[in-house]
Amino acid sequence: MSDITSDELKQKILDHLKTVDKTKNRDVAKALDEEKRMVDKAIGELATEGKIEYLYLNGSYITLKK
Repeated sequence: MSDITSDELKQKILDHLKTVDKTKNRDVAKALDEEKRMVDKAIGELATEGKIEYLYLNGSYITLKK
């Protein structure tokens, strides 16, 4: 795990979401090798900023806002 800023983490999340249709927070944390709690916080901020959205399909997923 690395010491990156919130903005850097959010950019890494957005870049990762460009490579998948939808994913779960824990899978993003694993793919980026970052702490899940930090990824959860960054994802919440991205959702508030309107850059990503939550999908509820037999579980909670995230995707880039279209």
